[in-house]
Amino acid sequence: MDDRPIGFFDSGLGGLTCVTHVMDSLPNERIIYFGDTARTPYGSKAESTIKKFSNQITDFLIRQNVKMIVIACNTVSATCLEELRKRHKDIPIIGIIEPAAYEIAQNCNSGNNIGVIGTKATVKSRAYDIYISKYKADLKIFSTACPAFVPLIEEGIIENEIMDLSVRHYLDKFISYNKIDTLVLGCTHYPLIKKNIEKLYPELKIVNPSKIIFENIRKELETLNGFASEKKGEHIFYASDLSENFINMINRIFKDTGFTVKFKNFEINDTAI
Repeated sequence: MDDRPIGFFDSGLGGLTCVTHVMDSLPNERIIYFGDTARTPYGSKAESTIKKFSNQITDFLIRQNVKMIVIACNTVSATCLEELRKRHKDIPIIGIIEPAAYEIAQNCNSGNNIGVIGTKATVKSRAYDIYISKYKADLKIFSTACPAFVPLIEEGIIENEIMDLSVRHYLDKFISYNKIDTLVLGCTHYPLIKKNIEKLYPELKIVNPSKIIFENIRKELETLNGFASEKKGEHIFYASDLSENFINMINRIFKDTGFTVKFKNFEINDTAI
C-alpha cells in the first residue's frame, strides 16, 4: 500500500477530465493537480518552451511527494514524455497518448477512417499516428489541429453558438473529405466539448483518451502494490493563475469532494531547461 497522492498536470483545466475517472473508481486515492493556467495554451508554443514548463511542473509535483505522475496533456505527452522519464527514472510517469492508441488499434480495422484532433504541437508530432501504427500498421489516420478550442474552453465558452461555429469551422470539411467515422479527442480539454461534437456529428464514434488512461493508472498501481489504504487529506488543485473559470470548473466538477485550491507560479530560476 502507498498512501501518497497521485500527481496530475496539464497546460490548464483540461486535465481535470482525467481526474474525475480516478476519483470515481479509486476513491481512496488523493490527487495533487497542477494546471498551468497562466501559460496556456501549450499547443502553439515552441517545443523547447513546452519542455521547460513540463520540467518545472514535474519537479514541483515530485517535491509534493507524489507516487506517480500522470501527464494529463496530449501536447506534453507528444513532446516531452520520454525526456521526463529519463530525468525521473525512480517514479512512474504515464502519458495519455499510448493508452488511447492501443485502445484504438484494438477496436478499429482497415475499414475505419480515424480522425485525430489536437493542438498544433500534438498534430505536428504525429504521436498518435506513430503509436497507433505500432499496434496496427494498416489503419488509416487523418489529423487536424484545432487551435481555437483550448482558449475558448479555458474562457468557459462551451455551451453556446460560438463554440458550435468553431467546431464546424475545423471539422465540417475534415470529416466529410476524409470520411471520418472515428474521432479521437487528442487534447484533454476536448471532452468538455464532447456534447457539442456529438450534437453536430451524431454518426461519429468518439474516442476519449481522458477516460481510457484510467486503466493504465490502475494497472500501474496494481503492479507496484501502490493503492492507497485510505484517503488521507484533501485533494489539492494548484494553478499558476487562479482564474475565475478554473475555480468555477473545479467547484462544478468536484463540489461533493474535499479539496483545496492553491496558487503556484514559477520563477525563471525554478528549474533548468
